[in-house]
Amino acid sequence: MQQRLFSLEQANRLLPWLERTFERLSQAMSQLDVLRSRLSEIQLQLQRLNGTFDRYNEMNEMESQLNEMNAELDQIVQEITNEGILVRDVASGLVDFPSLRDGRVIYLCWISGESEITHWHETSQGFANRQPL
Repeated sequence: MQQRLFSLEQANRLLPWLERTFERLSQAMSQLDVLRSRLSEIQLQLQRLNGTFDRYNEMNEMESQLNEMNAELDQIVQEITNEGILVRDVASGLVDFPSLRDGRVIYLCWISGESEITHWHETSQGFANRQPL
């Protein structure tokens, strides 16, 4: 599959959509954390008390919900990657846009909360080595 290359303008036009998409991811991750916490509590209770049938049913339901939430997270990340954007860190909203600079592929680097793309880095480096455009 051919890698999509973005101009700075093309990448910047996608930022409002990316912000909304990462907000959806953040909400789903929060829900996932709550479910994981509740599931851990139930599992602990079941270990200590030889839990009741109702607790096992509740645990199974939560495990099903966790699987659904994980699938939703994967789907949202896939929406981003389908655009040709490289997701580096879901929690912080860190992404790279492949682009050309001086005839070679580089990454335009953006993190959620930034109003526009102002940095780039080499493909062999990461966020810590980003440089102003």
